[in-house]
Amino acid sequence: MLLVALTGGIGSGKSLAGEYLASLGAVVVDSDHLAREVVERGTDGFDLILARFGDEVLKDGLLDRRRLGEIIFADPSARADLEAITHPRIRAALEEIVASSEPDDVIVNQIPLLVETGGKARFDFVVTIASPIELRRERAIARGMAGYEFDKRVSAQASDEDRAAIADYIISNTGDADALLRAVEELWESQLKPRAVGGK
Repeated sequence: MLLVALTGGIGSGKSLAGEYLASLGAVVVDSDHLAREVVERGTDGFDLILARFGDEVLKDGLLDRRRLGEIIFADPSARADLEAITHPRIRAALEEIVASSEPDDVIVNQIPLLVETGGKARFDFVVTIASPIELRRERAIARGMAGYEFDKRVSAQASDEDRAAIADYIISNTGDADALLRAVEELWESQLKPRAVGGK
């Protein structure tokens, strides 16, 4: 089994790269998806967030993620409090998936905050998707994120240099979707499949 971290900043293309890896046969786990699951209504994560942030982060009885995002990206201590609730639960959810996987699986964890959480040591191989900041901003805005929201999130997260420094492999995503697919196929054939078969 090979446990791979797939990281990159907002708008870098890591989600699309993850989709391509899934189509090639990887078991792809999105930490953002796990982050939503572990704080759904009825979980202890939901109760702890409500106790910390109050009704301000509720909308129709559910977490208002947009409002919660505004709060935590404006206040580092609030962000730290949220991460203390979510990160251990996300890791536990990933561990359950790993435990139920096959011995020869390539498990790819899309994890945007790999540098920030000091998580490199938990993985066998780290892939960073890199793109120029202007291109990332353009992509994020095209997906509906306001420019000021993008700027706040970027300023709160690790730099591209930090992500590159911990990477075993870097994909430069400056072209179109087909170019990214070709780069991901090269990663799969040259790095991930051989390691899964032959060990680390």
